[in-house]
Amino acid sequence: MISNAPYGVEPWCLTESHLDLNLIAQSESVFALSNGHIGLRGNLDEGDPHGLPGTYLNSLFEDRPLPYAEAGYGFPEMGQTVINVTNGKIIRLLVNDEPFDIRYGTVQSHTRTLDLRGGTLTRNVVWTSPAGHTVDIQSVRLVSLTQRAVAAISYRVKPVDETLRLVLMSELVANEEVPRQSADPRAAAILSKPLTGEEHYAVDGDNPRAVLVHGTESSKLRLAAGMSHAIHGPAKMSTSTESFDDMARLLVAAEVAPEEELSLIKYLGYGWSSQRTRPALIDQVVGAIAAAKLTGWDGLLAEQRQFLDEFWEGADVEVDGDVEIQQAVRFGLFHIIQAGARTENRPIPAKGLTGTGYDGHTFWDTETFVLPVLTYTWPEAAADALRWRYAVMDKAKSHAVELGLDGAAFPWRTIRGQECSGYWPAGTAAFHINADIANAVTKYLDATQDEKFEREIGLPLLVETARLWRSLGQHDSHGKFRIEGVTGPDEYSAVKDNNLYTNLMAQHNLAAAAELVEKLDKEARELDVTAEEAASWRDAANDMYIPYDHHLKVHPQHDGFTSYARWDFKATPEDHYPLLLHYPYFQLYRKQVVKQADVVLAMQLRPSSFTDEQKRRNFDYYEAITVRDSSLSPCTQAVIAAEVGHLDLAYDYLAEAALMDLQDREHNTKDGVHIASLAGAWTALVGGFGGMRAPSSGALAFSPKLPPGIICLSFRMRYRGRIVQVKIHDHGVDYLLLAGDPLEITHHGEPLTITGEPQTLEIPPAHPLPPPSQPFGRVPQSRHGRE
Repeated sequence: MISNAPYGVEPWCLTESHLDLNLIAQSESVFALSNGHIGLRGNLDEGDPHGLPGTYLNSLFEDRPLPYAEAGYGFPEMGQTVINVTNGKIIRLLVNDEPFDIRYGTVQSHTRTLDLRGGTLTRNVVWTSPAGHTVDIQSVRLVSLTQRAVAAISYRVKPVDETLRLVLMSELVANEEVPRQSADPRAAAILSKPLTGEEHYAVDGDNPRAVLVHGTESSKLRLAAGMSHAIHGPAKMSTSTESFDDMARLLVAAEVAPEEELSLIKYLGYGWSSQRTRPALIDQVVGAIAAAKLTGWDGLLAEQRQFLDEFWEGADVEVDGDVEIQQAVRFGLFHIIQAGARTENRPIPAKGLTGTGYDGHTFWDTETFVLPVLTYTWPEAAADALRWRYAVMDKAKSHAVELGLDGAAFPWRTIRGQECSGYWPAGTAAFHINADIANAVTKYLDATQDEKFEREIGLPLLVETARLWRSLGQHDSHGKFRIEGVTGPDEYSAVKDNNLYTNLMAQHNLAAAAELVEKLDKEARELDVTAEEAASWRDAANDMYIPYDHHLKVHPQHDGFTSYARWDFKATPEDHYPLLLHYPYFQLYRKQVVKQADVVLAMQLRPSSFTDEQKRRNFDYYEAITVRDSSLSPCTQAVIAAEVGHLDLAYDYLAEAALMDLQDREHNTKDGVHIASLAGAWTALVGGFGGMRAPSSGALAFSPKLPPGIICLSFRMRYRGRIVQVKIHDHGVDYLLLAGDPLEITHHGEPLTITGEPQTLEIPPAHPLPPPSQPFGRVPQSRHGRE
């Protein structure tokens, strides 16, 4: 774990005050810019040194074979891996024939700032070459949130105290060398030279520009990348442009006096397609660049700020009393809006577009952790992600047929809709992803009342996922509906009968589908839904088997779980976590040890299925065996810890989720940020300490409370065309409607109508509980310095 010192602690930005080469890969992820379509890692402008060079286009991938010691029917044959596409970030500099490289000469100062309100990455360097020549360099980089195919860089250099001969080389580079990754299975599979050149050209003159076109050999995708420049410099200056299969380069040479500067604006355009011709794709990129140049650099900056101002108006979270958490939650929200802003029928990967971790795949993380945040802060992005699920549903239906099931079986991990998990127990058997998608649909429909989406996207998704559950489960001799042989969220327990989380989420899926079919009768009949089929969904939901251990008075994670032997935590060395990297799954699967919240997540997402007493007992029981080998766990544990009354512990888990990447708590931020964990910081604050729930009744519910250490918590959220603000403080809680018509909510169970006038209500006193125990060596780091 690293301290937060490298990035300072400021409310609206991250500033790296010096460059630590030991942390360069982590910083590249933290400083990554994206709009959901284009992703640029925070590599240095000159390209070297780097931890992992990275430029990504959402869903542009290459196939790779999935090897098996013993093949089996239904196992996927090919995987999909995100690839590093043409890099347009590179701007190299020669100072009197010496290359600017921070490993040589003397770095007088070096700062980088990620502006969370402006949406830019700014770098300022003062460097003295080995020969003693000093230059002042500034670059500002953005990936446009308003112009989907565009990124841009402002770069300027000026001599400090003498006339210098400066050369700028602005480049497009394909098939960069990528360093070998670790043996950690979570890291991406690296493909060497994944792109094949198809066309290139360069144009000199007043508008120097270049375009490279490449294709992938197996996935048959085509990529075009282009650059154009606006150059400003002294009178003695020359320019030229050239291109090759894997490189295009603009050269600018000038003699620059101390009172002068050499600068350029670099406009980048990206596009890819599996269908468009080369000329059409080139025109798309050239047109995007032309539009960006028409807007101009200042215009792009203004559009970026305007977009983010509108986002923060309905999404900001203010934390008074903990400056680290304040910075971290805004950092997380910034990366979430970057990941989802312009996906437009593409997925949101687990790492966003910040690195190659998990091969660039999307998982259930998106619907369960990320989309709820977007649903209440920027709902159109949530809708786009769900439209992608609908767009790949034919592949999910084909997968279901292959498995001998009805409906749609969505893949555990994928880029373009095909199953890419080669490990059945923790992949295909994790059928709960289908109910997770359905849950995201119902949340979005409740929060937006989007009738068009409900008819065209929501209904088909709910119908086909309900069909899956009805064919996967069965009624037993006692009339209970059982779902057997599945894997729940906890990946240390696989292929079990009646996983509690899966059964409860499937129950919700079935009931929601039956309800919507009744509402949209005509549209449902077009999907061949009969009254008998919908009735069978209602019956399955009503008869769902919910496992319960009457002796221990807790809900077992699955049938028989509470009878397993407990893992020997005291005999487990601290450096043997995560357990999956040091012990065989066979041992994990037969013991009481939990990788990540499972029953606890069920209590968060299906709260009405448990009494308050059951929540307390379940939480304490699973707290003692949950090792948090997944970054998805702390935020859920924070929410339920806060609900049952363990406020200090909830605060600790909030910090673990919020600081996952800023402090590199899982030692893999170099592969990209943890989008779901960053979303979890918002969930821990809003769902945990804000107590926000969205019951099916349609009335937002809040049960706010504050932990020691946070003086005031204020958050904004969007709901049914309104912007709601909740401010929790020592004297109670203020509810205020910032936009929209009056709204009915509940405050600790009591109804309340909120309006444009603030209303202050008291918070019931908390009753401290004895703290639960954690596995030996896995106690979360305290925010209060307590043991």
